[in-house]
This record gives sequence, structure tokens and C-alpha cells, in this order.
Amino acid sequence: MRISHAKSFDEIMKVINPSDLINVMGKFKETDAKGRYLHWNDFKYKKNDENINIDLAWAATKMSRLQSNKKINIGGYQFSFCVPDSLQRDLHTIDKKSSGYIGMNNPESMDGVNNKYLVHSLIMEEAISSAQLEGASTTRRIAKEMLELDRKPKNKAEIMIVNNYSLMKKALEMKNESLSIDLILSFHEIATEGAIENNAVCGEFRQTDDIYVRNHLQEVVYTPPKADKLNDLMNDLCNFVNTPHDCEAGEFFIHPVIKAILLHFFIGFIHPFGDGNGRTARALFYWFMMKSGYWLFEYTSISKLIKKAPIKYAKAYLYVEDDGLDTTYFLYHQIDIIIRSIDELNIYLRRKQQELSDFLTRIQNSKKASELNFRQIDILKKAAKEPGRQFIAKSISIEYSVSENTARSDLKVLENKGLLLLIGNSRVRTYISPSNLLDNLLDN
Repeated sequence: MRISHAKSFDEIMKVINPSDLINVMGKFKETDAKGRYLHWNDFKYKKNDENINIDLAWAATKMSRLQSNKKINIGGYQFSFCVPDSLQRDLHTIDKKSSGYIGMNNPESMDGVNNKYLVHSLIMEEAISSAQLEGASTTRRIAKEMLELDRKPKNKAEIMIVNNYSLMKKALEMKNESLSIDLILSFHEIATEGAIENNAVCGEFRQTDDIYVRNHLQEVVYTPPKADKLNDLMNDLCNFVNTPHDCEAGEFFIHPVIKAILLHFFIGFIHPFGDGNGRTARALFYWFMMKSGYWLFEYTSISKLIKKAPIKYAKAYLYVEDDGLDTTYFLYHQIDIIIRSIDELNIYLRRKQQELSDFLTRIQNSKKASELNFRQIDILKKAAKEPGRQFIAKSISIEYSVSENTARSDLKVLENKGLLLLIGNSRVRTYISPSNLLDNLLDN
């Protein structure tokens, strides 16, 4: 993964005539005609209608970006970002797609169905994908089964997934807290306990400078700041995040989604840990999104989509570093990921609702079903789809966010109605779905 160096404005001015730049200034904006915020790596192949020299076109584009950007100082590093029209559009899209959920305190009211139970498993999805993005090799089916049954992890890959699951729950629990070094260290400790490399220590900043970011060919593509700068960098980061950029205190406005993405980026850039930076950065992104009222993001998975195109994720980081610490490249990449993650969540919900609706239609004349609650009907839906499937109170408790006593009661009700069978004599009561479940349901 090699990129062409993007010349800074000062560098490009050495090879063009300033008067020529003045003549073309109005013809180039921060983005191209399609709303793309191009790095020189792609811009140099761009054709313009008036055949303007490409260096001159780049200079005009850079000038437009410099005139509209905002600056952030973190530990002596001068970062910048701008919000072109196409990025404003995408932020509006995120707010619009989330508007039916944000501000509602009861997840069970979404779309008229008890989606609290339908979307709970998506917390597991992010935990699994985030671990796989960092190299965990366990399959999704085995990982989800482990989490549902609360089984102890057997290897490092499974430990990473369990840690990430605990981390997602911790991020939700801490959403009302301010960002502090202690909070960041606690997130890192949860993420890496029993699954850490590079001689790093859980919950501690790195003490050495022998940490590098490498590509798939093991070539060094990024060298993080020195260890002796970490305290200043992380303190400045906490101050930045805790400052209300709402224009009311004299600070410029930063959209909450942009701020969450910047937090994600800064952890990756600073690289404060010997291992586990990515897991910690993504957890802090979720933490800030939920802190800002976007509680829907408890149920979305950005890691799943990042994992599908990891080179684009890495390039977004490299473009920022190469082009004068302009974080706008990373903003565009992550906002696209966020929009697609919301779309995937909505597709998932619609599919689950349709499956439930189809199942209810099949059993609408069942007297037994009319006496069941939503969880019990949803359990039966799974049971009818997979004869021989086994259920225990522990997994039902986790999946539906209820106590184990409530889960035991649900399973006992289904057994008493002859809809599930109790098997074995072990201390853990196990229920199995019979092959004639639908016949039993319809037998009034």
C-alpha cells in the first residue's frame, strides 16, 4: 500500500506562478464535482474540463481547503478538518436516518415491535467484528454461541471477543462520564486482559518507542509519537473531548459525529498503547456517540464494515498523516461507514420483523400462542426454524436482557404447554425444540 506524497501548499507554490493561481481560484473547491475529498494520490489522475495544469489545480484546491478548515492542537501537533457541502449532507443523512430513534427512551417502541430483544445480539456483532479486525480467527457462529451461553473462552481469539463484549457494555455504562486518562486506561485494560502482545501491559501507556504500524508486507508505514509525549497528548485529547464545541463558550461548533470520529482517529494516531489501540479507539467512538445521545449506535457495527475493506481504513489514516494532518480524509471514510452501518441495522430489523410476522401469521389461530409473551413467541420462532435446537436459561437471559429467573420461567411455560422438551438430568436444565412443534402449536 504505497501512496504518492501530497505536496503542501507551500511546496506547490514553489513550482507554480502565483498569478496563475489567482486566475483559477474560483474554479476549484474543497471537493471535486462529485463531492469527493480527494488526496493527491487520486487527484493527480483527475481530468478537468479546462485542461488546467494539475499542479495548479491542486494548489487551488488546497487553498480552498485552507480557507475553510478548523484547527485543533493536540500535544503540539496541529490538526485540521473542514466540512464541505458533501460532508454536511452526509452528517444530515446520519441525523435523519437516526431521527426515529434518537431521543426515545424506550427501545421497545421502535417500529411497533419489541426490538430491544431483536437488536441485543448486535452488541455481540461489534464485539466479534472488532476482534476479527485485530486478527481473531474464531468463526462468527462459534463466537456468538460462546457469548450466548456465557462459555469460558478457550483461546486468545475467543478472549479478545469476550473482552470486546465486556468493553461495549462498559462504554454504555460510562456514557455519562467525562473523558479522563483513567477511563481510557480502564477501557484498554478490559479490551486486552489475557489478549495482549508486544510485551505491552494492560491498562498502561507504552514506555518505549519500538512500536510501529506496518502494512501487510510488514513495511513500516507509520511511526507514532515518542512515549515521553504521551501524557501531554492524552491530557490535551481529554481536554478537547470534554470541551463543549457548541458555540456557547466561544469555541467553534463541531458536530458530535465528527467529534466522535476525531476521538477514534486521535487514539489511532497517538497510539498510546503497545497493543490494543484499535479496540480501544473504536470503543471510545461508541462511548462518545452514546454520550451524545445517539444510543442507536449501541446496536450498530462499524468494525464489521471496516473489516471488509481494511486497506481503505489504513489509507484514511495515512492520507491524514501525509497531507499536513488534515483529518478530513478520515472523517469522510468513517461517515460512509456509519451510514452503511445504520442501513445494515435497518435491513436486519426489517428482516427480523418480517420473520416474526410470518411466524405469527402461521400460528394466528393457536390458542396456546395467544397466551404467550413476546420472548416466548420469539423463542418458538427459533425453535420452529431449527428442530433439535437446545435452549438454556443462561443463553435466554443474555439474548433477551432479562434475569435468569425470568428466562427459566419462559422456558418452563413452553415446556408445560408441550412446546419444548426437557432433556437430560444435569443441573443445568436444557430444553430442545421438537420436530412436531408447529403441530403442537396448532393443536387446540
